[in-house]
Amino acid sequence: MRTSSAKISLIIVTAVIISACNAVKRVPDGKQLLVKNEIVVNEAKSKDDAVEAQLYQTPNSSILGYRLRLNLYNLAKPNPDSSYKAKFINNPKKYERLSKILSKKQVDRLGNSFWYSGIHNFLKKTGEAPIIVDDKSTKKSLSRLRAYYFNKGFFDVQAQSTIDTVANKKAEITYSIETKSPYYIDTLTTIIASPALDSLYKKNKSAALLKSGDIYKTKDFEAEKERITNQFRNSGVFQFQQNYVRFDIDTIGIGKNKANVDLIIDDYSYRVGDTTKTTQFKIFHVKEVNIFTTDQTNKKFEKVDSTTYKGFNLYSNGKQRYSSKSLTNPVFITKGGLFADFKTTLTSRYLSNLRVFNYPTINYELDKSGDSLVANILLISRPKYSWKNGFDITTSNIQEFGVSGYSAISIRNVFNGAEILELSGRGNIGSSKDFANPNDNFFNVSEYGADVKLSLPRIIFPVSLDRIIPKSMLPATMISFGIAKQNNIGLDKENFTGIMSYNWTPKRFSSARLDLFNIQYVNNVNIDNYFKVYKSSYNVLNTLAHQYPANPSYFEGNNPANDLAVEFTPNFIGDVLNDPTQIPVTEQDKKTINNIEERRQRLTENNLIFATGFSFSKTSKTNINDNDFHVFRTKIESAGNLLSLAAGASNTARNENGKKTILDVAFSQYIKTEFEFIKHWEIGRQKIIALRGFAGIAIPYGNSESIPFSRSYFAGGSNDNRAWKSYGLGPGSVSSINDFNEANFKLAFNAEFRFNLVGGFNGALFVDAGNIWNALDNVKDDKAKFDSFKSLADIAVGSGFGIRYDFNFFVVRLDLGFKTYNPAQIDKKWFRDYNFGHSVLNIGINYPF
Repeated sequence: MRTSSAKISLIIVTAVIISACNAVKRVPDGKQLLVKNEIVVNEAKSKDDAVEAQLYQTPNSSILGYRLRLNLYNLAKPNPDSSYKAKFINNPKKYERLSKILSKKQVDRLGNSFWYSGIHNFLKKTGEAPIIVDDKSTKKSLSRLRAYYFNKGFFDVQAQSTIDTVANKKAEITYSIETKSPYYIDTLTTIIASPALDSLYKKNKSAALLKSGDIYKTKDFEAEKERITNQFRNSGVFQFQQNYVRFDIDTIGIGKNKANVDLIIDDYSYRVGDTTKTTQFKIFHVKEVNIFTTDQTNKKFEKVDSTTYKGFNLYSNGKQRYSSKSLTNPVFITKGGLFADFKTTLTSRYLSNLRVFNYPTINYELDKSGDSLVANILLISRPKYSWKNGFDITTSNIQEFGVSGYSAISIRNVFNGAEILELSGRGNIGSSKDFANPNDNFFNVSEYGADVKLSLPRIIFPVSLDRIIPKSMLPATMISFGIAKQNNIGLDKENFTGIMSYNWTPKRFSSARLDLFNIQYVNNVNIDNYFKVYKSSYNVLNTLAHQYPANPSYFEGNNPANDLAVEFTPNFIGDVLNDPTQIPVTEQDKKTINNIEERRQRLTENNLIFATGFSFSKTSKTNINDNDFHVFRTKIESAGNLLSLAAGASNTARNENGKKTILDVAFSQYIKTEFEFIKHWEIGRQKIIALRGFAGIAIPYGNSESIPFSRSYFAGGSNDNRAWKSYGLGPGSVSSINDFNEANFKLAFNAEFRFNLVGGFNGALFVDAGNIWNALDNVKDDKAKFDSFKSLADIAVGSGFGIRYDFNFFVVRLDLGFKTYNPAQIDKKWFRDYNFGHSVLNIGINYPF
């Protein structure tokens, strides 16, 4: 029955597609559907996207050659209302019969219902009307192409088009461009009326973007306008605007393909009543800087409180709630200093970065003499207290169902220095079939915690760091403490954290962070619960205990026919590893049991991490609509060195494994580094290629032979290799027996082609590659270790497709991943599990990279 239903569904879908595939279904007689544009430049086909973007008409969008939106449009009836009425005009008795059942009013309304009218309107709106070849549009395209090449210096460009019929009602257009030779700048003359501007220009003439001998390019002229404007407005010329820069270009009688250029800057002009006056541009200094603070609720400003601090005039609408230093430190505009746009921009960025004011208003006015400027900065305070609350319903590979929530309060200007204190609490309860649940409770996992975070808009350090991190880099200090408690997640962990970090922006689109200390203490409360939680390891031991002559008392009810009792699992492990003669297992099985025990010891030991780290990131993305950019991130972290010195100096005790301890806990010692690079290319209309590469390694040394679980790497999941679940891949070629696989070395590579489907729906085709390995630690399993470049053969490959919906402020993502190359397979590694039965559905928010 299922097979028949599937066949029927396939026949129906195929019929619908075929019926819609008549691409010229909605093309009027005598018209042609545009199916292809071809651009030939100097007798060679052009593949330049910038040239193609000049065309006024382009063919209907397609996905891998299939014009989905056009075919959706063709499925819709052009006039569904008329079609509905025509049914009854041709058959009036049918209308009468239906009216007796529903009433005439309901029958008439039925024509406006979704099934008769709405679905066709939806298809037309979602679809795309056929692009009809149009002479006017073709002429506009030719004009754009001529202008495009003219702006690149080809003044004698010629362009023409031909329309060729390729099938019934289908045509393609060929645009033929002959650029001829470009024009070059011969001489460049400057004519600057105001002496002050002429002097400024000559000081920085070497930076000019226009030079004799260069090909004429309009973009270079625009860039030179912008450069001159920036130079002048950052050198005190307050009244200068870009429209004062103009160029006079002469190509007559100069010589073949040459142009003389005059750069002209006239005097300042302004209106007085109905007349226009001119005067020479002047360089302005700032005579006064006034800073006004007011409460958000007060509309009218009154100078109730005022003071002077280091040359700044401070006014407040009511009692001043901010310290003078906190108000003046973010301001780069100084009394007596030159007017400069960059100072205004830096001031705005710094004040906005404080998060205690709304976006600042900064304006300048001439003083009474007209020779100097007065800078006025208006700051509207945000509310001192603000609340945030959140509620989520989640699902993951750990929880089949979970409910989480948080509540946070922010207190601004807590110490009158623009500081922000944040207090937050969070909680989660969930249901999981994978964890120990003797009482069969639905909610059997939980987590709750609290955090305190203090943000200060300055570097807190015993000595001044202004020369290293000046205030133009927007420095800040963050201090936080947190506590969290997990029940039946892992081993009922208690997690305590403390962080003190410095953050700054070395350049506009880069950021840096130094963790002076990052402390984490993990206390495993219920280590006896290990094999109830990590069931994969238990299942392997249970099988081996039945395979070999284990002590009968180790089984439930002292009956070897029953399962291995969880509480006696460590006893079975000890018998195998400590007394091989008692239970003579094979070397391979002994190795397996030893790996399980090593992992158990590592995951059940408490961790004390005292780390210092530095991270840096840089992006070329300038705004949210920029789809052609790159991102670089790197991080280095070192842990345990300070504690090692302290332990050595105080001669602290060592544990049973010979490790130094602090407060009876063996501290971790390692060095960790990471690199990540992301690149996006926009290759056409709503078509993007995105690439990502990641490499990270954490090397234990000194007091550690392995990396704490919280600092390890895992592979798989919605933001990694999507053909495997989180923690499901690796390490190496191990066919893992662990529930949560992790290691200390990771490589990951992702490639994704993103394209628009319909409206807000987008699609993606992706390939993910990577894995995790153990390197330079105490893991002995050769399959899990990275020994040499030969280990790169363990890189797993997943591929698949995804559908996303863009809500503008976030993206909901569904990705289906297929195991393309699985290094854990013994024989056939390629495409062995490449089917829907072994696929992994990933649900995520926003793009994976």
